[in-house]
Amino acid sequence: MRILFALLTMLSMSACHAVDPLSAKNDYKLPSWGIGFTEPAHMTVWVETSAVEDVKGRIFYNIAAGVAGSSDHENGTENARGWVGIGGASKPVTGAGLPKRIFVRWQSIVERKTYAGWVDISESTRDIMRNSTARRCHETPEFTANPSAALNLGLAPGGIIQVWVWDDCFRAHKVDRGEVGIEPLGPYQGKYNNYHRKIKDSSKRYIERFGIPYGSW
Repeated sequence: MRILFALLTMLSMSACHAVDPLSAKNDYKLPSWGIGFTEPAHMTVWVETSAVEDVKGRIFYNIAAGVAGSSDHENGTENARGWVGIGGASKPVTGAGLPKRIFVRWQSIVERKTYAGWVDISESTRDIMRNSTARRCHETPEFTANPSAALNLGLAPGGIIQVWVWDDCFRAHKVDRGEVGIEPLGPYQGKYNNYHRKIKDSSKRYIERFGIPYGSW
């Protein structure tokens, strides 16, 4: 009887240990991952188009466009240096696997230039994306896991693309980086008489005082 009781106790303990309190196996999941864009303070950009090549070699065009997130309040300091206030993902990338590389064509409004090119996404970044939805955050295990992997592309003067990705605790990690060239056809690839979008007054004031901080991104 004692042996049977001991065996039952061991089985019960094993079953308890087998339950992972951080597992997100049964948590709600979205069928897509998300992408967003960020600009340095005062360094306004306009995303004309973007595309992704996924890990299966498929290319998805026109996945996201438009404005980028920013925190361009005027506080009298050189707050355009570096990256502050990374935005969240705003557009779902439906039907694609995790990204192998991402294409962006955008207007750098303050430079009156248009940049275009691909940035490679590393396997370590994809690992963070996978893990971000696989487990609940250890700091808040009572809350369900992130329903969707997400990354954000910072777009800066000089053709800089800086990639961030979110982990299972919703923290942004600075990961891959690229530098792309000028789009030879100009804004909108030569359409609309090479029209660039208007520079904001706050951007003008900042550049007149501090200039464009190349090399800080």
